[in-house]
Amino acid sequence: MSSDPEHGSASVWAAGGIAALLLLVALVVGIGSAAETRHRAESAADLAALAAAAYVTSGEQHACARARWVAQRMGVELTGCRLAGWEVEVELAARPPNLLLGFGSATARARAGPAAE
Repeated sequence: MSSDPEHGSASVWAAGGIAALLLLVALVVGIGSAAETRHRAESAADLAALAAAAYVTSGEQHACARARWVAQRMGVELTGCRLAGWEVEVELAARPPNLLLGFGSATARARAGPAAE
């Protein structure tokens, strides 16, 4: 037996350092996943709005059906769609990965229509 009171303290410091490093990695992965979910929602909203705008002349029902189709293919949920004149506005929600479900969904809105003169 060693009479040194600090014998083995390096193991405690190493375990603490590893735990801190793992916590930092988990934080970075969580932030990256949240950012990816937000970007996926924004991209899907843009695509759904453009797809719906192509069907404006067919009416709101057809335009929103096309937006819903695009949203489903992108793995997000269409939460709102409305037609105002020649413009379509959509709202989507994207669920984060299972580990981050407690933080809620990322939402995005997009509008598409003819360009202003």
